[in-house]
Amino acid sequence: MLIDILAAAGGEGAPANQFGFLEAMEQGGVIAWSILTVLVIMSVGSFYILITKLLEQNKIMSQYKTVRSTFWRANSLSEGASKLEKNSAWRQVVDDALAAEVQHSKMTDSLEAHDWMHGSLARSEAAINSRLAGGLPFLATVGATSPFVGLLGTVIGIYRALINIGLAGSASIDKVAGPVGEALIMTAIGLLVAVPAVLAYNWLQARNKRIAEMLSGFSTDILANITSRGAVKPALVGNTKAAAPAAATKTAPVSSTATKPTTATTTTAAPKV
Repeated sequence: MLIDILAAAGGEGAPANQFGFLEAMEQGGVIAWSILTVLVIMSVGSFYILITKLLEQNKIMSQYKTVRSTFWRANSLSEGASKLEKNSAWRQVVDDALAAEVQHSKMTDSLEAHDWMHGSLARSEAAINSRLAGGLPFLATVGATSPFVGLLGTVIGIYRALINIGLAGSASIDKVAGPVGEALIMTAIGLLVAVPAVLAYNWLQARNKRIAEMLSGFSTDILANITSRGAVKPALVGNTKAAAPAAATKTAPVSSTATKPTTATTTTAAPKV
């Protein structure tokens, strides 16, 4: 493309470029265009998953601030659940916990009842984490296979270049420039598709682990609140009032000067006889 721009800027006398991107793809034929189409689909799908998952993660993280600041101020879990957004991950955990609590009361063994509550919350967490991980296998697949798809185009381009050399009997530049250019283009496109997909996969995975930690802590707090009948709640965010230090009232000591009476000793001279 840079060669095309320079050639166009050179005026009418500049020779027409015969070894550009489109010319190389046209020489490649159906196979080259098919490989390019597959790589474009991989790239578009990767960026679509990156954007949608990023928005989904940001929404869950922003909702967590509401959970920490307003949910635990409610008098009961059902009242707190009404303050959460519908179809949110945090609302799902609370609803599953309330449903498990209803079934919890039907169990006679206290140990089995506790295991049932713990397992129900763990199931809810697993469902949310599974939904968050949706699409990430596609990113992993693109990052692992797109370089090889580009390499397939490279191999075909080199093969065509060798055929042209054999037919022409000489390795002239006009015979091999098109196929070799096509091979290099396919290699570059394969890498351009793979690198963003791998980076996006690792970044989204790290953010999912952070959300999983928050979900685990929240479900633990829910379980503790249910088993303690509402007595155990986490520390509320924004509700920590700094206790003003009590001003110590210091009474100024009354300095009383102790007056000690001075006893004057009078010496009386004995009378002379």
